Amino acid sequence: MGGCKPVRKRFWRWRSNPLRRRDDVVEAWIVPAVWMMVAVGGTVAGLVTAHATDEALARQRAERKPVRAVLLADVPTHASAVRSSGDKALAEVRWTTPDGSPRSGRTLVGTGLKAGTGLTVWQDRHGTLTTAPPSAAEAAVEAGVLGTVAGLALAGAVHATGAFARWRLDRRRIDGWGKEWDLVGPSWGHRTG
Repeated sequence: MGGCKPVRKRFWRWRSNPLRRRDDVVEAWIVPAVWMMVAVGGTVAGLVTAHATDEALARQRAERKPVRAVLLADVPTHASAVRSSGDKALAEVRWTTPDGSPRSGRTLVGTGLKAGTGLTVWQDRHGTLTTAPPSAAEAAVEAGVLGTVAGLALAGAVHATGAFARWRLDRRRIDGWGKEWDLVGPSWGHRTG
């Protein structure tokens, strides 16, 4: 009796079998397709997103330049909540654009500063005030995070689509079994209930 081999169930959907239905074969192909799309598609989406983010942030670093500006009015130590952000407040400053023309505008500066104080602000290539670009290290972290999120989002969407397809196949199989039982069941004798 020691010569019994274990039954191989791993690839039963691909083997020829009189009980195998077309839905079983479809499901057999859905599972590896989903895993392939999760692995390859998620990786590609993550890498493309990270690369695009890194390029956009590098472009910001190249286009945005620091410039010296002068504060035009005193900034109170306790600015109103509408015009401040923690230890910073919105204030009027004056600076010179790359073409040499003077400009003025509003930007966030430290609270408690006096009029005439020199400070550094950032401008784009057109001389408009903007925020400081992220450093190379900050950009790398941001690109990595966004790439990871994009890869996981695609993987989640593919996995959910595969799970929905498998659920629909299960529903079709159950409905098919119900129809077949309705045909065969009465010939098995008396029903109870």
